[in-house]
Amino acid sequence: MSVELWLPALARFEPAHPLRPLLARADRLDDGPRGYLAGLTAWFEAPQPLPAGALTRELATGDAGDALWMCADPAWVEPDMNGARLLACGRMQLTAAEAAALAEPLAPLFGEQGMRLELTSPDRWHLRLPGDMAVPAFPAPEQALGENLLQHLPQGTEGRRWRILQNDIQVLLHQHPLNAQRRAAGQPPVNSLWLWGAGTLPATVATPLRGVVSDDPLLRALAARAGIEHRVRTPTPGSRETAAPGMAPTDAAAHWLIDLQDLPAQVIADAWWPMIHTLARQRPLHLSFASAERWELRPWHRWRFWRGNRA
Repeated sequence: MSVELWLPALARFEPAHPLRPLLARADRLDDGPRGYLAGLTAWFEAPQPLPAGALTRELATGDAGDALWMCADPAWVEPDMNGARLLACGRMQLTAAEAAALAEPLAPLFGEQGMRLELTSPDRWHLRLPGDMAVPAFPAPEQALGENLLQHLPQGTEGRRWRILQNDIQVLLHQHPLNAQRRAAGQPPVNSLWLWGAGTLPATVATPLRGVVSDDPLLRALAARAGIEHRVRTPTPGSRETAAPGMAPTDAAAHWLIDLQDLPAQVIADAWWPMIHTLARQRPLHLSFASAERWELRPWHRWRFWRGNRA
């Protein structure tokens, strides 16, 4: 009857954070997976590497079908002495008009390769690929952020086509006048696309969960494919999606996953702590941190005063 909480890396929680006393009284479990993509495997059984493109396209538009899809997330790269580094990917705060303007010179480039660029949303783009196209493994954004891009581009003869394509994308976007406007406005440029998550929609996804609360499209896409309920934490204006920022403990029943791992620790203390505190008094909680540490907390553990208030 536990509720699963997915939290940021443990080091982000200061000693005075209200979560610390809970950990001091909880039972330490063996470490789980570390990081975002690995963390998803703790709750979902799906093909690996995850076909993130097909899953998120299906969640957004319902038209993934049996086609081969790939994420093409708007990104910001900056040159340095050793090449270039990926500094941001997705969530670039693009408007629909900005996304369309940036995509315009890219569409013919992809068309020459037999690919079709789809602007699923201003910040989430997809490539529809020919079904027989061989696609090398590309790392997810979390694996490449802050690192030299040359370390993560496909190598060898098979990867040459994709390295050339990546270079052409960056040349076209670097020259785009919109990026000069964004820099002048104090916004990061969108001067690259990060290609990853190629694959077709899996026939099935299995999970022990009954529902998830998350703003992460891939997590909610997995939940949708597994046939379980999924709610957003913060719905966008005009959205019809079910929100859950104030979900009652009775709603967060057995085997719901509440995904907070992308939030600052202070936001969790300010906005989510009342719900966590109430849940801790009513149901067993499994607390899984992005840095792999895990604890189990049961309602009666709050009487373990002898353990103190620091984990």
